[in-house]
Amino acid sequence: MTSTIPIGVTVNGVDHEFPEPLSVRELLTRLELPCQGVALAVDGAVFSKSRWDEPVGRGWTIEVLTAVQGG
Repeated sequence: MTSTIPIGVTVNGVDHEFPEPLSVRELLTRLELPCQGVALAVDGAVFSKSRWDEPVGRGWTIEVLTAVQGG
């Protein structure tokens, strides 16, 4: 019997666990977060959109950032 270790990540300060590997793009979709008009930071560093099809790493802290207009 093979058991898989869940993928645990924190997104915008909330802990989540997923039973199987998933890409960053799939993570956003599963959490019903926008994929347009946002930027991501992973563990405090910018995570470019060209990398969103890469698998999410265990223990990542992800911040989904949106631009705010005003002044």
